[in-house]
Amino acid sequence: MGTEIPVGRTATVTVPASSANLGPGFDTLGLALGLHDIVTVEVTGSGLVVEVMGEGEGEVPLDERHLVVRALREGLRAADVTVRGLRVTCQNAVPHARGLGSSASAAVAGVAAANGLAGGVLSDADMIQVASSFEGHPDNAAASVLGGAVVSWTHRSVDGRSTPEYQAVHLDVHPDIRATALVPDFHASTDAVRRVLPSDVSHEDARFNVSRTAVMTVALQSHSELLLEGTQDRLHQTYRAEVLPVTAEWVNRLRNRGYAAFLSGAGPTVLVLSTAPVDPAILADAEEQGLRVLPLDVAGPVSVTVTDA
Repeated sequence: MGTEIPVGRTATVTVPASSANLGPGFDTLGLALGLHDIVTVEVTGSGLVVEVMGEGEGEVPLDERHLVVRALREGLRAADVTVRGLRVTCQNAVPHARGLGSSASAAVAGVAAANGLAGGVLSDADMIQVASSFEGHPDNAAASVLGGAVVSWTHRSVDGRSTPEYQAVHLDVHPDIRATALVPDFHASTDAVRRVLPSDVSHEDARFNVSRTAVMTVALQSHSELLLEGTQDRLHQTYRAEVLPVTAEWVNRLRNRGYAAFLSGAGPTVLVLSTAPVDPAILADAEEQGLRVLPLDVAGPVSVTVTDA
């Protein structure tokens, strides 16, 4: 049985949203975005209290099923510490089920809070491993842990019996690159949107995406003029267009105007990466059609502040 954390210790976590894939980098590329959930976890004498404000309020469970709580429990286990009780308060700004990494943000918040309460015994790699296990891929979680852009990958044993290893490296993003999110007013299930993907792809399409993923890593770091080329994709966006027609329309519309637009994660959000502002007339039109427009900076890593009573 691990060390018991004293009653009254509090960890406050600020965790960024994220976008995955960035066009061609399916389950590989991720980017932290300047939209943050703030989660406060206080160790109490007994029980569990969960409060949620903002995004997800009135929609998510307020008990052990809450993703932040589940990740928090796993983080405490990984850090080999225990608590008598918990009060978890979530102030959420990341839209749920919109392709902006809300699930990964919640998982990272729980693990980071546990690590803060435990005295920082978990490394970034440890946090990525624990948080990624909730989604089965590390692109979003790694971006929220490390900040900036990430290249991530999953190592699975040949027999498939061992726990997958989730790994990632950080990329510094060119300081002039900004993001603009166009967020529709409907949800998209990641599982449902994945089901439209084919089980096999051609070598030609695979080669295309490998090359564009390589271009994208360079575009993010030092050659922003390549963002339009680097966000091209043949592996998933075409297939998802049939179930996300509004998203597909706006991706095509923006790309036809020369903007590096793509489906953010599994959607339905459209993300644009650019060094200059998007034409205000286009954004006004998007708002008139019911899309929420969010200008976003590239975000830094998750942060934790710990206090004792």
